[in-house]
Amino acid sequence: MAEIMLDNSLQVKDEIFITSKAAEQVRKVKVDNNIPETFALRLGVKGGGCSGFSYVLAFDEKPRADDKEFSIEGLNVYVDPKSLNFLNGTTLDFSDGLNGRGFVFNNPNAHKTCGCGNSFGV
Repeated sequence: MAEIMLDNSLQVKDEIFITSKAAEQVRKVKVDNNIPETFALRLGVKGGGCSGFSYVLAFDEKPRADDKEFSIEGLNVYVDPKSLNFLNGTTLDFSDGLNGRGFVFNNPNAHKTCGCGNSFGV
């Protein structure tokens, strides 16, 4: 009987990134909307949008039972497992350039995006 050895180096690490500019804006949104400092940022995806999925940004007081928890740029972040499948490796940034102002998801898993950048397909 042959023994199967698993190579742990092939294991994919769950990672989400947030730029310092986006983290600063998240903190500003919390202050401007009287959201308690203890609330975490929730990142997720939901079905819909012109490309199949839409991004979700929200705040939650505590994690759900199956959430993956991250600490990024001084922010606590919750992501549910289904969303993490689509968001793994994604960087949340903030743009205030000529093309508009708002949060931008740079998602390596998105194979197509809509013109507004708020929805994607895999």
